[in-house]
Amino acid sequence: MKVAYWPGCVSRGFTPELHGSMSKVAPLLDIELIELDRAACCGAGVIAEHNQELADTLNARTFALAQRTDGELMMNICSTCQGAQSECQERLDANSDYREQINTNLGNEGLRYEKGITNKNFLWLLVEEIGLDALRERVTRPLTDLRVGPFYGCYIVRPVDRLGIDEQHPRDRYLHMLIEALGGTVVDYAGVYKCCGFPIITMNKEASLAQAGRHIGDALDAEADCLVVPCPLCHLNLDLQQPAAASVVGHELGLPVLHLPQLVGLALGLSPKELGMGKHIVRPTSVIDWSTSVVASAA
Repeated sequence: MKVAYWPGCVSRGFTPELHGSMSKVAPLLDIELIELDRAACCGAGVIAEHNQELADTLNARTFALAQRTDGELMMNICSTCQGAQSECQERLDANSDYREQINTNLGNEGLRYEKGITNKNFLWLLVEEIGLDALRERVTRPLTDLRVGPFYGCYIVRPVDRLGIDEQHPRDRYLHMLIEALGGTVVDYAGVYKCCGFPIITMNKEASLAQAGRHIGDALDAEADCLVVPCPLCHLNLDLQQPAAASVVGHELGLPVLHLPQLVGLALGLSPKELGMGKHIVRPTSVIDWSTSVVASAA
C-alpha cells in the first residue's frame, strides 16, 4: 500500500535512526512511503500554545500535501504529531468557516485542505490496515523471551473520543497486541500510560527527569528487558536523558528504549546495526543477545 509519510521533525533531526528504521521496515511490509519532505513541524506544545491559527495552518498544509499524493492515507511515526494533528483536524472538519480561513493562509502555495483525510500512526496502521495475523506471517525472527514494556505516552491514548478509541478499535491496547504478535512477552508496569516528562523539560527539568526515571525504574522492577515507544519525543526523554534521569532518581537505570519500527524490524529479520541501535544512549545490545533469536541475555 502507498502512504503519504510524515516522519515528524524529531525523527529527522535528533533521532534519525528512527526515521531510517521506518524506511528499512516499510518494504518488508509492502508499504511504499511517499515522504512529505516539504512538511513542517506539527507545533505541538510550542507553536500551538502561542498561536493556534499558525499551528493549524502548518498542519493543514501537511494534510494538503498528503492529499496531493496518491497515497491511500497519511501515516506518521510520532504519537505527538498524531495527537496534535488529530486535534487540528477536529477543529478544521467541524467548522467550514475556520477551514476556509486556514485555506486562505495556504493560498500562496496553491495548497488547499479538503475535509476528511485519514491520518494514522504506524501502530494503528499495523493493526488496522495490515492486520496482526498478516504481520505474524512475516515474522522471521520471533522476539522469543524478550520482555517488552509498552510505553504509549500521552498523545496517542487521550482524549479517547478524538483518537477513536472504542471497543471496535482498542487503540490503547495495540502496543500490547503487537508485542505478542511479534513473539515477545508483554510486561505491564505503572508507567504504561503516563507522560514521559518531555513536555515540561524546558520548564522544570528535574520534574521531567524524575518522571522519566520513575517509569524506567518501574519497568526494571517488573523485569522488562526494554521499552517500546511510538513517539520520538518519548524516545528522547527515556533514552537520551536516561543517564540524567538516573542521577535525579538516585539509582542506576540502564534500560534500552526501542522505537516502534525498530522493534518491528527486529522481528522481520533486520539487524540492530541496520536499525541504528548503535546510536542509542542505552545500547540495546547491552541486555539482548541477537545471535540466533531475540532472547534476553542470561547474564
